[in-house]
Amino acid sequence: MKQLCVSFFFLTLSLQAQFHISGTVKEAVTSKPLSYATITSAEGFNSVTDVDGRFDINSKVQLTSLKVSYLGYSKTSIKINRNVEQYAIFLHLKKDRLNEVLVSNINPALAIIKAVIANKDKNDPQKKLNTFEFKSYNKLIVSAPVDSISSKIDSIFVDKGNVQKLVKIDSSNYKIKQMVSKHHLFQTEKVSQYQFANHTLKETILGTKMAGFKHPVYEVLTFNLQSFSIYDSSYELFETKYDSPIAADALRNYNFKILDTVAISGRNSYMIYFKNKKKSRATGLEGVLYIDENSFAIAKAVMHIKGVLDISGTHEFEYIPSENIWFPINKSFKIIKGKNDDDIKILGGTIQFDGDVEENFKTRKRTASDYTYLFSESNNFDVSYNCPTQTKKNFITVELNEDAAHKPESFWNEYRKDSLDIRSQRTYLALDSISIEKNIASRLRFGRKVINGYLPLDFFDLDLRKIFSYNNYEGFRLGLGGVTNERFSKDFRISGYVAYGTKDTNFKYNLGAATQLDRRSSSWLGVAYTDDVKEIASTSYAIEKRPFKIYDPRPINISTFYNYVGWKTFLETKLIPKTESILEISRSDIEPKFNYAFNLNGLSYTQYVMTTAMLSLQWSPFSEYMQTPDGRIESEKRYPKFTFQLTKSLPKIADNDFDFGKIEFKTEYEKKYLNGQKSSFLFEGGYALGDVPLTHLYNTSPNNITKESIIQRITFSSKNSFETMYFNEFFSSEFVYFQFKHSFNRVKIIKKVKPSLVLVSRMGWGDLQKPEQHTGIDYKTLNEGYFESGIELNQIFNGLGLTAFYRYGPNQLPKFEDNIAIKLSFVLKLGL
Repeated sequence: MKQLCVSFFFLTLSLQAQFHISGTVKEAVTSKPLSYATITSAEGFNSVTDVDGRFDINSKVQLTSLKVSYLGYSKTSIKINRNVEQYAIFLHLKKDRLNEVLVSNINPALAIIKAVIANKDKNDPQKKLNTFEFKSYNKLIVSAPVDSISSKIDSIFVDKGNVQKLVKIDSSNYKIKQMVSKHHLFQTEKVSQYQFANHTLKETILGTKMAGFKHPVYEVLTFNLQSFSIYDSSYELFETKYDSPIAADALRNYNFKILDTVAISGRNSYMIYFKNKKKSRATGLEGVLYIDENSFAIAKAVMHIKGVLDISGTHEFEYIPSENIWFPINKSFKIIKGKNDDDIKILGGTIQFDGDVEENFKTRKRTASDYTYLFSESNNFDVSYNCPTQTKKNFITVELNEDAAHKPESFWNEYRKDSLDIRSQRTYLALDSISIEKNIASRLRFGRKVINGYLPLDFFDLDLRKIFSYNNYEGFRLGLGGVTNERFSKDFRISGYVAYGTKDTNFKYNLGAATQLDRRSSSWLGVAYTDDVKEIASTSYAIEKRPFKIYDPRPINISTFYNYVGWKTFLETKLIPKTESILEISRSDIEPKFNYAFNLNGLSYTQYVMTTAMLSLQWSPFSEYMQTPDGRIESEKRYPKFTFQLTKSLPKIADNDFDFGKIEFKTEYEKKYLNGQKSSFLFEGGYALGDVPLTHLYNTSPNNITKESIIQRITFSSKNSFETMYFNEFFSSEFVYFQFKHSFNRVKIIKKVKPSLVLVSRMGWGDLQKPEQHTGIDYKTLNEGYFESGIELNQIFNGLGLTAFYRYGPNQLPKFEDNIAIKLSFVLKLGL
């Protein structure tokens, strides 16, 4: 700490003063804000106002004057006074305004945009250039403007009779003001090398520095704020994709207008304003494109969304005469609070915005969180074009060097565009001290483990899923289990559990061990022995990680299980690009724990042996991956995702009884919208051939119990189950399943009642080959199809909700009430 303080002292001596002014540009008569008005200075600065007519200028040099122009309005100039930081600028409407906007009833902006679209391949660096490389310095901060936060300490009273009683003193605003006046709320820096070859752009992180953390948080390093390329058909802003204003169909989706002409890099450019034609502000972008008059390339772009969050992204380019191309040289991103009624948290709550309304539906008084903002800026340098460039493992989007988090201060002084100001320097010192004092790194590790279902206990992670559950066969299942963690060993792990059923009065257990073969591909070789029970005809994919639930309601009403005792050896790896896979060989003794016999070749089996080889693989072709010193992680989860599983019995090996094969397939797609809504699709299918006992066929996940009345059938709903289908009602050797869900925004009824409405439809088809082989249990087949639809009102109060589903189609039951399922739902959200 002493050395840090000395470094801090010398760094403060090299600080450079920053010139800052801000203000608004409005129409003189109506005081209407003028969006995207052009602002220039004699010192070479140029910018535009935002959608509310505001501007914010930071410069290393003192600006003497500003020129402001807007199409159809008279230009104006103002002198800059050193003692004034806020300016209100008014423009007067020209009398001949219409003549400047329309020429022969044709909008000239449309012709310019058509030319931009036609010349995209000539101007897109990733299309025109074979290869390129550059380095980039990025700085991200979460902060708040000190002057905007009130330092007032509020006294909160409540009425009791005719007397007001002091409840508490709220000093939160005062404390935040004192904090942000000294340092930012969060800060991180990053230096990367980008390489483009074989149509792939790869980032290698050379150095990273994150306030409060000795080791970088990978989620922050890979947080996707804005697209790299402005020429893609879809433009991404804050992890949401929008139709690009220069996509092939842009003229159908956007309105365009010429605002002005300006000079960039000594070349004239058109300023083209664009706005999505849809009325909803959350459905598209608006902003300004600066178009080179000669090449119709983009010389600068300002992209903006104003809705629940106010988000802006800026791209700046530099003209390269030798290549006759505009190359990206700078990009920035800013997010502040927009108009929203719900609390919003991003970056794990580092940046948080509170809702706009109080319980009485009046506008809430603005607090410090309303002024919080996130700002990120990247500057590119050391650019080379069409030079020999080789990238390894092109499916890896981001690679973190082993020593990236341990760079000396000389490294950062070499790559920083500007010296850190005093608040930024204090941020590292302050947050590092806070992190040590509050043990933030350990708390972050603890939170990650708990969200994934484990409680870290020194070198052992306790599996929270194993502690308590209930089903109709075992009764209360009490257990204890877990796995050794990285503190025990990064290359070897031991896992296991023991459980006891109060109803079947039997112990179940598992013991396994695995060794890591390759850390970079997360490859493990292991072996395990298990004696346990499992639901019959259930479909589970070995590669899928079970989501952690405090309480899993579906198993409560399951009474048909089979016991399996055996061993397995497995190899799990991420070696194949964009996949996770498990290869497993197992041998199990199977005993159905219900009245069932499998008939084959004149023999009736009530117990049998299965020796199988199984390959389970999940392919995520659209996801992005990051290579870290700790292994490979999916940094950007994108859909659709595809899961395959192939199981084949091994005849005449280890006393195997049956010859069969099974193929399962599942694909998921999910689309999130900036306004908080979400659509999801699930398609699944399975096919079994050969001689397969009922225990290993398919039941398409039913979740309804056989009771006389609707009230008696009320239980908890599951995520992807047929809520109106009764347990053991249908079995199949081949099936397909489809589910559609759409989640709407939460609706605030009163302060603590904010339900989320979800519309759901499910359907399935199936058939059963060789039905004569299965005796002892009554069932139907799904060859005519099964259909149900319903609604979910989730999180009505403290995570509790209510769902209702209706069964229709060929398998509809005679009694109307038997086709209805009313269930409770429970959603528990955990955050770091």
